[in-house]
Amino acid sequence: MKKSRLSYDEWKCIEKKQIHGKRVKINGFEGYIGLLNIEKVTVPQIWKFNGEDIVVCDEGLKWLSILPENDFYCITAMLDENSGILLWYIDMIASQGIDEDGVPYFDDLYLDLVVYPDGTVIEDDMDELEEALSANDISRGQYQLALDTAQRLKEGLLSDIKKFVSYTHICLNEIMEA
Repeated sequence: MKKSRLSYDEWKCIEKKQIHGKRVKINGFEGYIGLLNIEKVTVPQIWKFNGEDIVVCDEGLKWLSILPENDFYCITAMLDENSGILLWYIDMIASQGIDEDGVPYFDDLYLDLVVYPDGTVIEDDMDELEEALSANDISRGQYQLALDTAQRLKEGLLSDIKKFVSYTHICLNEIMEA
């Protein structure tokens, strides 16, 4: 299982960034909200959706991290220069914590949901989840936790895209005021 830090160090294309975050308790949400401002990249990262290119990592873009306490997912909202939502990337996780340097992290359960502004939800990396189970990198319980969390998100938080957009903006406003 890989450990992912909310400093997004694994994105080697990001050469310069500013990060700030805080623990919050607002509107029924309790956990960590962080904002990464991307200042310099070696090469922009572009994902395809419905035949269109979506630039998800480039200078001027922002990533909003939403990590609920005592739950098993982490949302990254990828935002344009005007804080418009490009897409959300949601990691299913086994656990979370804070490193010695104060940066939150999570133990990634491989399965992800990619959510587009039109409400389309795509499961990503199911093959990695299955390979991790086969290789005994994760337990049967962790495998089921990833599946159950993804299903719960699709039936709950992600079932109404307007409410999900509003939820994202509430979190963004909270961190922008910091």
